[in-house]
Amino acid sequence: MHSVDYVLADRKTGAIRLDSLRPIGGVLAVAMCGVFAFIDMYCTQPLLPMLVQLFHVSKAAAGLTVSASTLGVALAAPIVGSYAERYNRKRTIVGSIFALAVPTLLAATAHSLPELIFWRFLQGILMPGIFATAIAYVTEEWSETTVAIVMAIYVSGTVLGGFLGRFIAGMIADHYTWRWSFVILGLANVAGALLIAAGLPDARNSGLAYHPHQAEPHLLRALRHLKNTDLLVTFAIGFNILFALVSIFTYITFHLAAPPYGLSTSALSLLFSVYLVGLVATPVGGLLLTRMDLRRGIMAAIVLSLVGVLCTLAPALWEIIVGLVLCSSGVFIAQAAAISYLRRAAPAGARVSAAGLYLSCYYIGGTVAGILPGYAWRMGGWTACVALTATVQLLTIALILFGWSKRTAVGIAGPV
Repeated sequence: MHSVDYVLADRKTGAIRLDSLRPIGGVLAVAMCGVFAFIDMYCTQPLLPMLVQLFHVSKAAAGLTVSASTLGVALAAPIVGSYAERYNRKRTIVGSIFALAVPTLLAATAHSLPELIFWRFLQGILMPGIFATAIAYVTEEWSETTVAIVMAIYVSGTVLGGFLGRFIAGMIADHYTWRWSFVILGLANVAGALLIAAGLPDARNSGLAYHPHQAEPHLLRALRHLKNTDLLVTFAIGFNILFALVSIFTYITFHLAAPPYGLSTSALSLLFSVYLVGLVATPVGGLLLTRMDLRRGIMAAIVLSLVGVLCTLAPALWEIIVGLVLCSSGVFIAQAAAISYLRRAAPAGARVSAAGLYLSCYYIGGTVAGILPGYAWRMGGWTACVALTATVQLLTIALILFGWSKRTAVGIAGPV
């Protein structure tokens, strides 16, 4: 394997040093783990107006196809996070992607909305086996000096996967049927599992042996987190961060599918290309976070996202697209800051369990965001959805101002 060198600034001395990032094939495989961990999660978002018409259901009911997958993730993430400490990382990742192909393909056979929601829920249950294990894999297989950049590449893969899932589903559904969207995504899962199996180096750490008595310490550590005010506030912030992203990008499809815009399913899928800005915004934002207090950094990111949310009230389509770019970029940077704060707030030796609880709250936020704005829509359409999301973001800023410890929030950002 050839090495790839990159420049990294030492945060204490300001000196520049070179670190070797290798093997490059393994780094690319890690990025693919990010792609296939998230390619299915939000794939129904551009299909929602179509599903409302096909199944004759409400917007909130169609939104359950988004909430079902995030709920599955919320329930499974803490469990998978603890078991990721015990088993071979590569086998778990590859096996989870293969398994994910099953409910994805079966979703194409659904004859009713409840059936589709069921398969979407099973998809969510299987997804943490990919991303929770991939994070553990990265932190163990690369040195401390290179793990941050490898993690950033992984996060970029998740952003790309989120876009590809929506893009593929929307394009295929518009030109064929929504069922073929799941067939293509299921086949993509199989191909991704094979490619990652071939490209991801075998884990040097095959996992810890399982001992039944280990379950109790994990549970006790998790319960102790509930006494940590900084962590509780961070869990709430995580809930709000994903709530804002999912609520805007789920219900904007109804807004833009209706007059005067009348966007087709294909056009709605292209709308999610704004996510690709996150490929640049996330690393740049992470670099900025290393140079400022995390409290100020995350508040700036949330304000950026809030401005974007308000821009979606503009009448011109280009202004709405700019708003979506600002909204998503702010959310991605805020998520990086929240995870960095989590690393400091959680005591050493209990960060995995803290991360599991954070992910649960984060994806519960996404679950609620797939449903609650539907009721706001009934009261006031898109304007009411924007008002609800903006209120949640203002609440997030208040939580940061009055809940986050200034001492803990100082320092350079880093992965959990």
